[in-house]
Amino acid sequence: MAVPVLLLLIMLVVQFGLWYHAEHVVRAAADQGLRVARDPQRPPPAGEEQAGEFLDVAGGRLVEERQVTVTRTADTATVSVTGRVVAVIPGLRLPVRAVAAGPVERFRPDAP
Repeated sequence: MAVPVLLLLIMLVVQFGLWYHAEHVVRAAADQGLRVARDPQRPPPAGEEQAGEFLDVAGGRLVEERQVTVTRTADTATVSVTGRVVAVIPGLRLPVRAVAAGPVERFRPDAP
């Protein structure tokens, strides 16, 4: 009787450990995409590609149904990464989301 409950508790610990790790991977991917998206010389899709590549390398199959969105105005760049953590417990699909924002880099000459 206690064995199924113990196994469920162990699987819950593993599932939430994966979720915690995925949160960090998604946050790092958003930061990596922001580094590229802040460059006005590069188009916004370059930030999406960079974040996606980071997820491929660091996350592997950890984050499923992932989506990367980059928006950039004249002053601000924002990268949003969303997805779901791979399920260890069937039916438990935990979401992960990270947003990184920062100013767009630009050259401003010294005032005379």
